Amino acid sequence: MFDQVLKPMRRLLIVSALLLGLSGCDLIQQKLGIEAPAVKAARLDAEGQAVGSACRQSGRAIEDCYSIYSWLSKASIYQGWRDMDAYMRDNKLETVEPQLPPPQPPGSRKRTPTVTEESASEARTDQKAAPKQ
Repeated sequence: MFDQVLKPMRRLLIVSALLLGLSGCDLIQQKLGIEAPAVKAARLDAEGQAVGSACRQSGRAIEDCYSIYSWLSKASIYQGWRDMDAYMRDNKLETVEPQLPPPQPPGSRKRTPTVTEESASEARTDQKAAPKQ
């Protein structure tokens, strides 16, 4: 009799543990940084459209945007560029000149700062002014 009561309870416990574990999959994926392919594609498409529209507003050529933002889809960049172009034409808006240089693509190393001509010329004059021993 005791065995007849334990079997359904054991099954109920196993099923509830499985349901509880499966309900936390999204939370676990979020904590681990795992992104669903559909969500990632939608995010990259939105980023591409935003980049394309920003490139158009700043007066940058579409080919430059393609090369600078090579990790984004060309189709989404073009879609954003075209939408912003139509918006700017309809509202007679002028381009806004960018104040900062374009960002480096991911995976590329940052360039080391080069010595400017002023500091190089200062270094030369300091060497000439130093007495020889």
